[in-house]
Amino acid sequence: MGITLVTGGTGMVGSHVVRALLARGDTVRTTVRPRSRPDNLIGMDVEQVQCDILDRRQVRRAMRGVDRVFHVAGLTSLRVSADLTFRVNVEGTRVVMEEALRAAVQRVVHTSSFAAIGPAERGSTADESQMFRAGRHGLPYVNAKHEAEMVVLRLAAAGLPAVIVNPTFTMGRGDLYRSSTDIVRRFLRREIPAYVDGAVCIVDADDVAGGHLLADERGTVGERYILGNRNYTLDRLFSELGRISGVEPPALKLPLPVAMTAVRARELLPGRPLLTQVELRASSLWWTYRSTKAKRELGYKPGHHEESLQKTIQWYREREPLRLQAPGTRQPLALRTAGLALRQVERAAGVLAP
Repeated sequence: MGITLVTGGTGMVGSHVVRALLARGDTVRTTVRPRSRPDNLIGMDVEQVQCDILDRRQVRRAMRGVDRVFHVAGLTSLRVSADLTFRVNVEGTRVVMEEALRAAVQRVVHTSSFAAIGPAERGSTADESQMFRAGRHGLPYVNAKHEAEMVVLRLAAAGLPAVIVNPTFTMGRGDLYRSSTDIVRRFLRREIPAYVDGAVCIVDADDVAGGHLLADERGTVGERYILGNRNYTLDRLFSELGRISGVEPPALKLPLPVAMTAVRARELLPGRPLLTQVELRASSLWWTYRSTKAKRELGYKPGHHEESLQKTIQWYREREPLRLQAPGTRQPLALRTAGLALRQVERAAGVLAP
């Protein structure tokens, strides 16, 4: 059996994929960059090779002797420039896929994202068949992940044995670069003074890793599979996080236009804002999905959704015990008062509405 290459193996999803592959018995090689943080790979019997996915020669060397490729590397931050987002997520994917085709590997699993499908209609859920219409939201990460999928599908049509997986908001241990779990960290640090109406689909990193292996073993070339689990409104998610952690949820829920005005004003001031306009716009959308196809075709069976939240909270409490709020912490009185007043106004408006 040849080598299995994992790009981005130091990240949360990548390291969980590496661990799952080792448990399967694979010989694993992973790409790392000079500034990569190796914490997630400590104790794993894995070959680490320095490789920037934008450097074709380095990628070609990393592909030597490889049978299978799991392309997990990418940028997830909504704060980096659109140019860098597209360069890493689109051009980096193009380099990896073209070199995998050149190396005649047996299988490629491309880690895409729910973002490549786009948000669902408010109050509903989306699946893999949804037409991509998210470009109008002006979110570079979303557009880049969609374009990266197009790169993979074009090369699949040219003979690349590639399968695509679309993880949703991934929770669990090991998010060293604070991507999808950052909402939990900010909740525990009480850095979410207010929020808007939105929804997300939560899944555990272990389930995502298992879904990658199922896609490798059972997936159909050229197809994509959503790897998700529980859909939450932000109201419900914050309520669950509050119940599990003991930290009181944000008290103030604002209409999007009001929140956007406040964020724009904050961005004019010095210092790093808690939230950007792009992040706020993204949080107001309905990122909710069905994993029916993955369950039916791959045998995907995610675990209990609450465990992933518990693991994430515990991981952050272990890493940042002095920076997180203690159980029993309440929101500031001013925010609780404002939230109560706003809810009363909304109830009164509902009663008076014809």
